Amino acid sequence: MSQTQSTEAEPRKVVAFRIGNQEFCVDIMSVREIRTWTPATPLPRSPDFVRGVINLRGFVLPIIDLAARFGFPPAEPTAQNVIIVTQIGQRTVGLLVDAVSDILTVTDDLVQPTPDIASDRAAAFVRGVFVIEGRMISFVALEGVVPSAEREAA
Repeated sequence: MSQTQSTEAEPRKVVAFRIGNQEFCVDIMSVREIRTWTPATPLPRSPDFVRGVINLRGFVLPIIDLAARFGFPPAEPTAQNVIIVTQIGQRTVGLLVDAVSDILTVTDDLVQPTPDIASDRAAAFVRGVFVIEGRMISFVALEGVVPSAEREAA
């Protein structure tokens, strides 16, 4: 948020995507690129949600199956799946999702906090929820997707 005395919330762009029948989004400033699914090379002893690594123009990119990370059934990637290449802190990580659906403009005042009834684990992944154009979209907390101990494994 800016330091000005404006009463209006600052708009931000988000990339909305689907996992199964649910929609999620991430801040567009964290997205480096969106690319088609590329089979990943598995890494031994990596967490179940880490699909492996791919070669991204000479850079080794770890791929996280976001469905598996969120506790949903793991993705069975096809040509329709995409990898959202994101910057999470100092790490560049690919997020495997079903499809990118939109680029939306939202303001912080539209984002409702994660419901208290949700588990602490859910709150670690979702920073809030908003409704836009009749769709309920969960705002992903990217820093929760790759916790510090698992960053080293990835």
